[in-house]
Amino acid sequence: MKNDIAWQVAGRVIEKIEQAGFEAVFVGGAVRDLFIGKMNNDVDVATNALPLEVKAIFSNTIDVGIEHGTVLVLDEGEPIEVTTYRTDGEYTDHRRPNEVKFVRSLAEDLARRDFTMNAMALTRQGETIDLYGGKADIKSKLIRAVGNPLQRFEEDALRMMRAVRFSAQLGFSIETQTKQAAKQLAEQIQFVAKERIHAELDKMWMSQSISQGMTMLNETGLVQYLLGSFHPHQWHNFQANNPFVGWAYLNLISNDDKLLSYYKCSNKEKAFAKQVKQAYNKLQVGWDVLDYFQYDIEVLQTAYDFTCWQGDKLDFDKKQIAEKKSALPIANVHQLVVNGNHFMRWTEKKRGPWIKEVLDAALLAVLTGEVVNEKERLKEWFHDYDKR
Repeated sequence: MKNDIAWQVAGRVIEKIEQAGFEAVFVGGAVRDLFIGKMNNDVDVATNALPLEVKAIFSNTIDVGIEHGTVLVLDEGEPIEVTTYRTDGEYTDHRRPNEVKFVRSLAEDLARRDFTMNAMALTRQGETIDLYGGKADIKSKLIRAVGNPLQRFEEDALRMMRAVRFSAQLGFSIETQTKQAAKQLAEQIQFVAKERIHAELDKMWMSQSISQGMTMLNETGLVQYLLGSFHPHQWHNFQANNPFVGWAYLNLISNDDKLLSYYKCSNKEKAFAKQVKQAYNKLQVGWDVLDYFQYDIEVLQTAYDFTCWQGDKLDFDKKQIAEKKSALPIANVHQLVVNGNHFMRWTEKKRGPWIKEVLDAALLAVLTGEVVNEKERLKEWFHDYDKR
């Protein structure tokens, strides 16, 4: 796995920092995932070199977060984030420290991190630096806070949501004292920006153990301060590769029109959730040809999944959705060979609401096979329709 391009590039960055007389190591999620056995191409580097010293070593850098010690190095072809060892000052907003202090000690830097599995480092030579038992916790499938969990969660209340999200992603349990601290401080999640909670739930929707994540939300008490329905049994069958599906499902089972705005969902997320809910409701009585025409394949398939997840049985297979949709005479309304101007030329009627009515009827006639989508055939159809 370390032969991956990102690891190779980060290794060359570390080598150049070391050649300049400084210390540098691999850190973060990539190191954690290496020991879990997962692929992670987001490889970060930490160093005792100060930001300006890092910039002096490399010719092509971007100051992506230099006030917090992070410089993006582009010299090796792939972007690598290099962050100076630091300690955090006092937290007053449950989100970020009022100040950061750059330090030369890796041990001080690792002490500020959230969980033991995220507080490991790896040297370029392959030596593991594991001061808090991260490898042992990974082996035991435990999410454990670094040091005092109350202090970690008071610094940044989002870490409680991160613990739950990691539990869902990895199928790990939350260590007893860490879970107890979350219970004690759960109400502080209210101080976290909804955009940050949105980002954590985005990742949870695509997790392999979503029902375990929901169980942890309930056991930590965080669920009391989140809008929506997070009962584990409702999520038992849920699975998704697109976070939009998670928001649509939460919206459906919660039946709260304010929910998507509450979590700062995008207009695209809202539109998808609205369409899926409509398609789901229509499926309860059966889709007609207009439904197959109107909704995108992903909307239809998602509504189908939601119906199954709710325990309802359907009398057709999911693969038939694509078959029925592809069998339609036209794929979108622009493929209809006539428009309102044609109907105006074919009648003496003045312009009015009747045009839309006829267009809708013509579309339905084409979709049902009543008439072929050809101009002359539709002209004949229109004259017959006009006499009704």
